[in-house]
Amino acid sequence: MYSGRNFMSEKLRLGVIGAGLKAAEYAESWVKMPEIEFAALADTTAASRQRLIDVCLAAGAPEPKSFEDYRQMLAECRGELDIVYVSTPHAFHAEQATAVAEAGLDLFLEKPMVTTVAEAERLIAAQKKSGVTIVTAFQGGLSPLVFDTRRRALAGEFGELIAISGMIWESWSSNYDGHWKQQPDISGGGFMFDTGAHMMNTVCLLANSDFDSVSAYMNNHGRQVDIATAVSARLKNGALATLTAAGEGPPGCASYITFFYSKAIVRIDAWGGWREIRIGRTAEPREEAEILGNPMKNFLAIREGKMENSGSVEMGLRFARLWDAIKESAAADGASVRIVAQ
Repeated sequence: MYSGRNFMSEKLRLGVIGAGLKAAEYAESWVKMPEIEFAALADTTAASRQRLIDVCLAAGAPEPKSFEDYRQMLAECRGELDIVYVSTPHAFHAEQATAVAEAGLDLFLEKPMVTTVAEAERLIAAQKKSGVTIVTAFQGGLSPLVFDTRRRALAGEFGELIAISGMIWESWSSNYDGHWKQQPDISGGGFMFDTGAHMMNTVCLLANSDFDSVSAYMNNHGRQVDIATAVSARLKNGALATLTAAGEGPPGCASYITFFYSKAIVRIDAWGGWREIRIGRTAEPREEAEILGNPMKNFLAIREGKMENSGSVEMGLRFARLWDAIKESAAADGASVRIVAQ
């Protein structure tokens, strides 16, 4: 939705909900984009609001309006905004994203989209009613290697999908000790839902199928949230999948996802930073792509219809169905959970 403005000749007026470190990091590059103007921001912490304002002023940009409550920002600045970026703790995404959609503003939403299927369905209803563009900011979903893998798989180049093996690890438990990411009331989950969300989303995107049944185990390793998760699943297209997330280990972070097809084997990481393809007996050279430092450019391309929306609300619903099933199964000590789409 373009609010009647000519987005090719005028700056898009950006509102920010959640002015934390990720928003400040992105602002360093976004404030220099000729297409973007920071118009307003909202955050419950005064220091975070000021940090983002300082980024704008340091770049010679106008000072955006500042609010403690995002609802006040939307109410007072609705006619002064074109797009909104939401970067808050996971459990707040659904309420804030739905409010933005109901205000008729296009939305760039930090991952994961929401924490439950019910939240996804409410957001989809708001999006359908208003017609706005909503994109979830997964690096993997915006990676050219993931896009190309999806295109080639859908074209049948790799043959039938047989199985998926995915793993992701990070020294997450110690890295985020005391952080909001380990507070279940606002995080929506632990390592699997935070860093592991990148793996789940890339699998959901490239599998080209919803999940049918899931069995999962979790181990909190003394924390309030899951640190290690193991998933065994069947997709509706018949493919089988195993996903492993280890949220403690030596310093670092990495991911490996292997897609086994009848004609090919594709290995890729959760963020779309590298890819290896073997078709028949021929192994293609390893490819690498820079993990996106400025995903706003991709959001604008999607908004203008120049790029497929791999972070759509429908893909977010597929992800949410998988996550809800993982939680339900883990709570029942690995009992198989059947996913029935409503």
